Amino acid sequence: MSTRILLTGVAGFIGMHTAKHFLENGFEVYGIDNLNDYYDVTLKRDRLSQLNHYPNFFFKETDITDREEITKIFSQFKPEFIVHLAAQAGVRYSLENPHAYINSNIYGFLNILEACRSFPVSHLVYASSSSVYGANTKIPFSEKDGVDHPVSLYAVTKRSNELMAHSYSHLYQIPTTGLRFFTVYGPWGRPDMALFLFTKAIYNDEEINVFNHGEMIRDFTYIDDIVNSIFELSFKPPTLNTNQEDAIIYPDSSSSPFKVFNIGNSSPVPLKIYISALENAIGRKAKKNYLSIQPGDVVHTHSDSSSLEKWINFRPKTDIKEGIEKFVSWFNSYYH
Repeated sequence: MSTRILLTGVAGFIGMHTAKHFLENGFEVYGIDNLNDYYDVTLKRDRLSQLNHYPNFFFKETDITDREEITKIFSQFKPEFIVHLAAQAGVRYSLENPHAYINSNIYGFLNILEACRSFPVSHLVYASSSSVYGANTKIPFSEKDGVDHPVSLYAVTKRSNELMAHSYSHLYQIPTTGLRFFTVYGPWGRPDMALFLFTKAIYNDEEINVFNHGEMIRDFTYIDDIVNSIFELSFKPPTLNTNQEDAIIYPDSSSSPFKVFNIGNSSPVPLKIYISALENAIGRKAKKNYLSIQPGDVVHTHSDSSSLEKWINFRPKTDIKEGIEKFVSWFNSYYH
C-alpha cells in the first residue's frame, strides 16, 4: 500500500505544488480545500486540474472549520501524515477581516490537532510564516529568537499555531513541525502577491505600487525549494527527548516531539532589484508609484536556514533571476 497523505489547502499555491510532488513520488494524497473567494476561484480550480489526472489523488471540497467533516475524513481515510497548509492568507487583509483569520487559522487548526489526537498520525507538518518575527530587528531571523512582538493579526495566528502545536506535542506526543515560509513565489502563485500584481500591471501598462518607496528587502523563496523542504521534513519527524539535560527549551524545540524551521533562501533581495529582474524577464519597464509602508508590513526579512540544512541536508537555493523567469513563462502561458 502507498503511504496516505492528507493535505489541507490543496488548491492553494503551495498546496498544489506539494500535492503534485507527493503524487509523482507514488504517495496517495487526499486533498481538501474550501475554495473560498479570497482570490480568483478559477485559478484554484485550474490548479486542481493539474492534480485530478493522478489516480492516487482524491479531493473533497470542505472547510477545516467543519469539525464533524474533518473528523469523518480522518476516520475514513486514516492518513499516516498530515501536511496542513489551509489558512486564511494575507497580512493586509487581516486588517480588514480579522474574524476570518481567527476562524480558519485558530479554530480550523484546533480541529486538525484534535483529529490527530483522536486518530494518531506519524507526523503533522503545518505552515507557519516568517511574519511571526514581527518587530524583530536582529538579522538574520533565527528560530531561536524570541517572537513576541507580531505586527499583524495574521502573524498572531501563525505564532498561535506554533504554541498550539507544542501543547499537543507535549500532552499527546504528536510529532509536529512548523514551517516558517519566507515570501514564496513561482508559477501558479497567488494573485494578491507582489510578483503577480507587478507582472499583471506591467503587461497592462499600469502603475505598480511600490511600498516604503522601494526600501524593502525580502528573502524571496522559490516554490520548488519550499516543496522539496516539505517533502524531506515530512519523513523526519521530531522525537520525544527524555534526557532533560539535553532538552534545552528554545522557541523552536523542547523535550516534546516538536520543531519549527525557517524555510527561506537566506539571500535577501532589495525590492528594487526584484522589480528590475521582473522587468528584464518581461522585456518592459514598470511604471512605479512610490508609497509609504503599509500597516502590518516589515521592512526586512532574512532567513537563517542553517537548522533546516542540518536537519535534512537541504536548503533553498534557486536565485531570483531563474525563479522570476519561470514565473513569467507560466504567466504568459496561462493568460495567453
